[in-house]
Amino acid sequence: MMNLYSGTTDPFSHRCRIVLFEKGMDFEVIDVDLYNKPEDIAVINPYNRVPVLVDRDLVLYESNIINEYIDERFPHPQLMPPDPIMRARARQLLHTFEHELFSHIDVLEKNQKGTVDKSRAHVRDQLVQLAPIFVKQKFMLGDEFSMLDVAIAPLLWRLEHYGIELPKAAANLMKYAERIFSRQGFIDALTPSEKVMRR
Repeated sequence: MMNLYSGTTDPFSHRCRIVLFEKGMDFEVIDVDLYNKPEDIAVINPYNRVPVLVDRDLVLYESNIINEYIDERFPHPQLMPPDPIMRARARQLLHTFEHELFSHIDVLEKNQKGTVDKSRAHVRDQLVQLAPIFVKQKFMLGDEFSMLDVAIAPLLWRLEHYGIELPKAAANLMKYAERIFSRQGFIDALTPSEKVMRR
């Protein structure tokens, strides 16, 4: 059985939980207190961070790497596109999300004065640019739920928690977010601490 060491409020761990629940497979989530991490996290991940997936002799960290492994090992439902060109585009967009959106998570989580307002504005502006995609399609890559939707979902869920308000121009993006939030895999993946992040 796979074990996922997962932070109860960590957006990167949240991604991995979503994929595991979407796949509907056997796994165990081991909750990790981010403020009092057990010593074995530093032993299995040299960066001393979650998420960490342990599958027999295999130990993986970094949420996108973990999620691609799960997707390849358990291909139903497939979350990465089967076509190599679309898969490459998906990976490129995942990289863009990390660089443009998730690189600000630390600042947003710590709510550091002086830097947090700049991060909020940057994330808000990047999300507003994504909104037009959802005029014509249900999900990030079209009509099928994919790894890109998994990747961005924890951020969309935490907007209120991070103090990010989206303008009316992003209405399509918020409708898209509600489509993700209503999926059973997403609902099942939420921890009690995450459930209270949104009213």
